Amino acid sequence: MINDLDFKSPELFGPVVFRPDFNSFKAINASQAWSLFFTGGREDKKLDSNPRISLLFTSILLGLGVSGFARTLIFRTFSAA
Repeated sequence: MINDLDFKSPELFGPVVFRPDFNSFKAINASQAWSLFFTGGREDKKLDSNPRISLLFTSILLGLGVSGFARTLIFRTFSAA
């Protein structure tokens, strides 16, 4: 059995974003972005099996932002009276 893996490579165990094959300024999709966020930059293909999961996370984030903004407007309107 021949083992040709190079375990001495520093980018093998480091974050994916610093690997030479990843860091070539290519656009990434939302699944890769959320996967990098949740894994701390260690893996970019954790959520690629189902792209609807990234849509769910993006919708939740946008919903929280919109509801926070609306709550601020509503409470500021009623507290000023």
